[in-house]
Amino acid sequence: MGVGRATHVRIGVGALALTTASAAFAELPEAAAAHPAREIHSVAALAIFGGLVAFAVILSLLHLYERGRWTRRERELAATLDVLRGAHDRAEMLLNAERQIIVTWDQRSEPVVEGDISLAIHGERPTSGYARRVLAFGTWLVPADATAVETAVETLRARGTGFALSLRSQTGRSIEAHGQAVAGRALLRLRETSQERCEIADLRAALDETRRGLSALSGLLDAIPQPVWRRNRDGGLSWVNAAYVAAVEAESREAALDAGLELFDRPARETIAREEAARFAGLTRSVPRLSAIVAGNRRMLDVFETGLETGRVGIAIDVSELESVRADLQRQMNANVRTLDQLPTAVAMFDVSQRLIFHNAAYRQLWDLDQAFLDSRPSDGEILDHLRAERKLEEHADFRGWKQGVLSAYRAAEANQTWWYLPDGRTLRVVADPNPQGGLTYLFDDVSDRLNAESRYNALRRLQAETLDTLAEPVAVFGADGRLSLANRAFFTVWRLDPEMVEERPHVDAVIAACRALAPAEEPWLDIRDAVVGLEARTARTCRLEVVDGTVLDCAAQPLPEGATLLTLIDVTASVNVERALTEKNDALEKAAQLRDTFVHHVSYELRSPLTNIIGFTQLLGDETVGALNERQREYADHIMRSSAALLVIINDILDLASIDAGSLELQREEVDVQATVEAAVRGIEDRLAESHITLALDVPEDIGSVHADGKRVRQILFNLLSNAVGFSDAGQRVEVQARRTAQELLLSVRDHGRGMPPEIADSVFNRFESHTLGTRHRGVGLGLSIVRSFVELHGGRVLLETAPGSGTRVTCTFPTDHAGEARRAPPEPKAPLPPPPPRKPILTLQPIRPEPPTSDRRTSP
Repeated sequence: MGVGRATHVRIGVGALALTTASAAFAELPEAAAAHPAREIHSVAALAIFGGLVAFAVILSLLHLYERGRWTRRERELAATLDVLRGAHDRAEMLLNAERQIIVTWDQRSEPVVEGDISLAIHGERPTSGYARRVLAFGTWLVPADATAVETAVETLRARGTGFALSLRSQTGRSIEAHGQAVAGRALLRLRETSQERCEIADLRAALDETRRGLSALSGLLDAIPQPVWRRNRDGGLSWVNAAYVAAVEAESREAALDAGLELFDRPARETIAREEAARFAGLTRSVPRLSAIVAGNRRMLDVFETGLETGRVGIAIDVSELESVRADLQRQMNANVRTLDQLPTAVAMFDVSQRLIFHNAAYRQLWDLDQAFLDSRPSDGEILDHLRAERKLEEHADFRGWKQGVLSAYRAAEANQTWWYLPDGRTLRVVADPNPQGGLTYLFDDVSDRLNAESRYNALRRLQAETLDTLAEPVAVFGADGRLSLANRAFFTVWRLDPEMVEERPHVDAVIAACRALAPAEEPWLDIRDAVVGLEARTARTCRLEVVDGTVLDCAAQPLPEGATLLTLIDVTASVNVERALTEKNDALEKAAQLRDTFVHHVSYELRSPLTNIIGFTQLLGDETVGALNERQREYADHIMRSSAALLVIINDILDLASIDAGSLELQREEVDVQATVEAAVRGIEDRLAESHITLALDVPEDIGSVHADGKRVRQILFNLLSNAVGFSDAGQRVEVQARRTAQELLLSVRDHGRGMPPEIADSVFNRFESHTLGTRHRGVGLGLSIVRSFVELHGGRVLLETAPGSGTRVTCTFPTDHAGEARRAPPEPKAPLPPPPPRKPILTLQPIRPEPPTSDRRTSP
């Protein structure tokens, strides 16, 4: 209203001034008309002056009026200012009563920030850009809250939509943010939450976190395969997981809870309740292992159930497979324990607390520890102290430091190996192997024998090397790769090689190439090379090398283990020369023997015809066909007959041996009565038995049966054996003939009780023309036993001689009784047949007579 009045006053004063000026200007024409030209200027000046005076008066009045009015207005504004200052102070007081920041945006979108800026800038001094620091929410709020408040502020400024948020700074303070539109301006209020509000916010956050955790826990419990349940105070089911629903075969969780489907029967639940009661009573609690039907299958479950304020919660763990695995593991552990007890290496295991948990029998025997002490599970340090007290460990100047070094293996990442030298001279290789569980396993290997063996081996190897070097025979060893690995000095000397080449390990081809300069023959070296590097079966080989200087070496290649080959050379030059001389001499002897056999063969044929004539004429004389003979003539004729018959037998024996040697003698096999054959042979020797006063004892069973043989040759064998026995027996002694039969053989033996034969004579008694009288009256050409052995071997049998000086002689002939056995021994390889004697025309045409056997005195010799 004051402003309107002042406006009216100003308008009135202006109108008054204009009226006065108009009146003054109205008088100008009249003045001009009365006083033309001269008075015009005076009137105009007067009019102007009057107007100015009037204006000044009016202006002064107006000034006075306005001054009074502005004075009153000033007093009113001062009062209003005082009121506003009081309101401002009260607002400042209210604003500063708590830590808060007020941010307003005007129409120019320039924010105005008021309040405790330290709430946002963490106690830093405000700067010119502190407003932007406050509005940079990401620099002092947690990221999620900064994003939320930025979005809310943008919505407030764009749409005027208010908001209320609970924020948290990066320093952990709780901030309340309120946004609203006031008088067309956007206002943001940020203030630190009070203690009560902080607690409420913390509780709300904890509640949200608990809900999220509960949701995650429920999801986790639904995902695990173990049944989980929660019971209320009354014992009823209030919640179950998905595994429980599947175990009881319910359609859903709600169906299982509504029906109250229990996984365990009543006795099992009572057992679980007793275990829970025992836990509350402070007694030792064991985990019950119960049997239950899970999804239609009976399983073994470990049940854990514990009480809560609102009931109980439990979980069942399926241990069926675990039980099976545990049983298998226990069996495996028992087997391992038995195996470790059989090991010669001492084994001891310690747990993470350094307590002994296992030891084998070798460990107890190694340290001679009492079983009760080991069963008490002593620590590793206690065992070391005990061994030191028993003087079973090596003395150490700083035993404590040594002990700490041993126990430091528990902190090692890898196994380490040490050597312990015991006072009794033993050496142990100790391996400490850390276990993944934190324990330690000791392996005590007594290597005393091995070290001693290595020492002896090294000494023996040096001794062998020295021995090889002192040998006169060359020796070389080639490895599996065919390279020379060892050779003595004699080898290098014989082949004139450089001893340093063994260090280069040359191949066998290089060695052969160097040696062939002295022994150019190729075939022996090929055999040696095949023996060293041949891929076929590795067998011992021998060959002979002839050196250009006349030296002859016998080489033997012997396979060694691991593919090596031993090559030995022996100088046989002297023996080869002797052998050659003996060979030449033997060839000469064989030629002489051949000439002798040829001579005897021819002579036998030459003598047989005249002898046949002599025997024929003697028989004519003895039969007195041509005239009577006196007593002396008959005696002479009888002597001629006996001597001719004996000579004919010798000639026939020689011819038989010649036929055997030529391979032309064939046996006339038939079924021969053994007893009759023995009696026939005895009849041929009865006269000599009577003349020598020798008794004959026959031991031939009546059921001895027959044998498939040449009866004539068997009688000849027995006759020769009986003749020898009679010839080497003294008067009054006894000759025994025995026949025995086994499942496959017939044994005929003749024994005398004469002087016997020494071993050197017994070895050659079956050789031809070997005759030894041994102080008896026996004489002969030495063909009897040769004929015996030849005929027996032709039958596939064998001859055994048992004799000793002073105990007589027994000759046993063995004949096979089965036809298959007749071919067991092949007849001797026929010698070159003797040339047939030239045909001769007999003096008389008489049939040769071969006594079988003659009754005259027939003598044979061994």
